[in-house]
Amino acid sequence: MEKKSTHILNASSNLLGFSLIIITSLKITKISHSTHLDEFAGVACLFFAFSCFFSFLAIRSQREKQGFRFETIADYLFLIALFCIVLAVIIVTMEII
Repeated sequence: MEKKSTHILNASSNLLGFSLIIITSLKITKISHSTHLDEFAGVACLFFAFSCFFSFLAIRSQREKQGFRFETIADYLFLIALFCIVLAVIIVTMEII
């Protein structure tokens, strides 16, 4: 089976930056107190950061079984973080409409 750790690390680090931009822009515009968007983006940041961490551990792991376990954890954390970002996009869409 092909290792996905490098792809997870790349995607989660990029989306971590995107989530941080969302939080920063909300704080600058002082909109963060009126929506739950910053909470979802903050949770997504945490999950993306942990996903980066576990995918890095999977890449650096010497044992295959341990590397597979780290990769699986990173994969699930990435999926949860994506769900948080989708919720944030839905909130933004509902506020615009």
